[in-house]
Amino acid sequence: MATASRPHGHFLAAEVGELAGATGNTIGQWARWGYIRSSVSEGEPRVYSVEDIAEAAIVGELLSRGVPHADIRRAIERLTEEYGEYPLSEAPLGTAQERGRTRVVLRERDGLYALSPRGWQRIAAPPAIEEVRLRLNRGSGRAPRAARRPRSPRERG
Repeated sequence: MATASRPHGHFLAAEVGELAGATGNTIGQWARWGYIRSSVSEGEPRVYSVEDIAEAAIVGELLSRGVPHADIRRAIERLTEEYGEYPLSEAPLGTAQERGRTRVVLRERDGLYALSPRGWQRIAAPPAIEEVRLRLNRGSGRAPRAARRPRSPRERG
């Protein structure tokens, strides 16, 4: 099991969202739903660490690949015991397409495991796996296009 360490940095939801590619409101929702933590302070306003930003970026990546919310929640529950407080960024994860559904895959020394409602199931004939990697938003400081409010015709000029 991973050891607990002191969180690094102090970030508000909007800053986390900017780095993770989501809005500040979405970051707050993910914290309330248990996808990420606000490990510096859970009071109002929530204050997040660099480690929390990494988890948020991976949640965003999994969602963008089509992983269902329930599977993200299940992965966090199943990974926390072995990988500690930041299971998504510590575990060697990937995704695979299986019968039109995106599945979370865990790469262990002895093979690949797909997440199912019953837990991790070893994959006998592995499909193509797309590794999940930490990618922080390095854009213009604005939320990604899909997360921004569309401009009205009057605002466009």
